[in-house]
Amino acid sequence: MVRTYQGVVYPAQCDAMGHMNIQHYVAAFDQASWHLLAACGYDAGWIASRREGWADVRHEIDYRRETRAGELFVIDSAVRRVGGRSLTAWHRLSTSAGPHAEMLAVSVYFDLEQRRARELPAIIRESALRLIETGAGD
Repeated sequence: MVRTYQGVVYPAQCDAMGHMNIQHYVAAFDQASWHLLAACGYDAGWIASRREGWADVRHEIDYRRETRAGELFVIDSAVRRVGGRSLTAWHRLSTSAGPHAEMLAVSVYFDLEQRRARELPAIIRESALRLIETGAGD
């Protein structure tokens, strides 16, 4: 697993019931995703130089416990599967009290000009295979 994000819950991120709103979980998981992709060899400069990026095609989130204003949290991530054109990632958001939420995400490597999936570059495939963790969170 790779530590991909650290944050704190601000009061403005909480909903009427006093816990972090779903949109902020998703934003934190999105930040973590970019760090995991970088650990897999992806360079965000490729968006401009190569016109290659990512399209998320599936998110599955399990909420385990409420996260409240002032709580510090971390996200740890792992690669679950490496496909020909996609990566499946698993992320766990935790505080000192334990896991609060987990997300399984499928992202497709994407040609930004042609607007279609393309094969993973060798550097991403090889690095992602080294980061595969089976059974994370099970």
